[in-house]
Amino acid sequence: MAVIITLAIFVLVLLFLNRLAGKHVKYSNRVFIGLGIGIVFGIIMQLLFGSDSSTTTTILDWVNIVGNGYVSFLQMLVVPLIFVSLVRAFTRVEGEQNLGKIGFNVLSVLIVTVAIASFIGLSTALLFNLDGAEFTQGAAETARIAYIQERQAEIADTTLPQQILSFIPTNIFEDLAGLRQSSNIAVVIFSAIVGVAYLGIARKHPEEASYFKKMIDMLDAIVSRIVTLVLRMAPYGIFALMVKAMASSSFQALLNMATFVIAAYVAMIIMFAIHAVILAGFKVNPINYFKKASSVLGFAFTSRSSGGALPMNIQTQTEALGVEDATANFAGTFGLSIGQNGCAGIYPTMLVAIVAPTVGMDLSDPMVWLTIIGTVIISSFGVAGVGGGATFASLIVFGTLGLPVEIIGLMVSIEPIVDMGRTALNVNDSILAGVVTSKRLGTLNEEIFNNPEAQIEVN
Repeated sequence: MAVIITLAIFVLVLLFLNRLAGKHVKYSNRVFIGLGIGIVFGIIMQLLFGSDSSTTTTILDWVNIVGNGYVSFLQMLVVPLIFVSLVRAFTRVEGEQNLGKIGFNVLSVLIVTVAIASFIGLSTALLFNLDGAEFTQGAAETARIAYIQERQAEIADTTLPQQILSFIPTNIFEDLAGLRQSSNIAVVIFSAIVGVAYLGIARKHPEEASYFKKMIDMLDAIVSRIVTLVLRMAPYGIFALMVKAMASSSFQALLNMATFVIAAYVAMIIMFAIHAVILAGFKVNPINYFKKASSVLGFAFTSRSSGGALPMNIQTQTEALGVEDATANFAGTFGLSIGQNGCAGIYPTMLVAIVAPTVGMDLSDPMVWLTIIGTVIISSFGVAGVGGGATFASLIVFGTLGLPVEIIGLMVSIEPIVDMGRTALNVNDSILAGVVTSKRLGTLNEEIFNNPEAQIEVN
């Protein structure tokens, strides 16, 4: 009976959120309302039934239809978004010389900022005395560790050079299907090759190239429309995901991990501040920037999906911040798989700092820091833009450094909480790359950037 009553209330909340949409309540407000209700709903469930009870498990099986269904739709979009957005960037760039400058500048910003993020992660972990810290292991953590160890076994014999080699696609259909860990970066490489081929055809056979360009524009319009339909599910999906996160997480585990959560958010806030300093260094107003980027960052925070935020990311760059089209597409797309400051920079480095003293790594040695940061930079290539990217990045770093992976599994209780901040930071570093690149190349539209009316909002 308790299961039926709880699910009935769950459905009523979904109907309430749908009613808010019918009344045209602002999208971001509906997302945060769903987030808030989900947290309260999940906490009440845990207080009433416990996190490990059969009642909670049965209820969450049904709740997962909405929550995991939403995540699955986001995952469905990642590969089409990467391919269409990156190829479209090539069709809209003028001159191969500009293409090289755009690509170099975007990658430089992403790589430099992920290196800084790794440094901040190490420093923050030491500041909060997390090096060598121990955490309680419950049933959920035990199950997660078993899964992590299984994943680690799949890549245990892969050296760093082999990992780099795996980025090259050997069967693009396999990578389009996402069957490899490095499928995302492989799709990026394939898309870039298609784009370069387009530029060659455009020089020699402009008529054929124009047909291809129209086809890519048509695909972009269709994929963007699909994204809009999926994003409309966000208030419901986020509500369900938060119900699951709060109902299935042990309060004791959350308290046990509280120091790590606080430290992680301190590191992320510091990194946001560094992004602001970088903007100011290029004479871009950080306050104006963050005002205009707030909508997409808010969506990234609640949805926990860099991939799902890509269309809004690109639209924010072009229509609100004045970044020209090709640069925005390059920055947004590369930022999905390269140099993610949160998932591939701060998070794995903080985990390394926790484990390092237990295996004899001396964090007072500058060479150890350089080794960790260098490993993080290379491992940041190919991180997925939807849930699981941080885990994969951490596995690569730990495998390369020869560290035990159990600590990654111990984070399962706080994963959703930390992931919200990580995703917002990931999206921000890709937007930063677009704005800085556009500013350096003199293509930033200052009129759009300074226009307070130029704002982006999901409908």
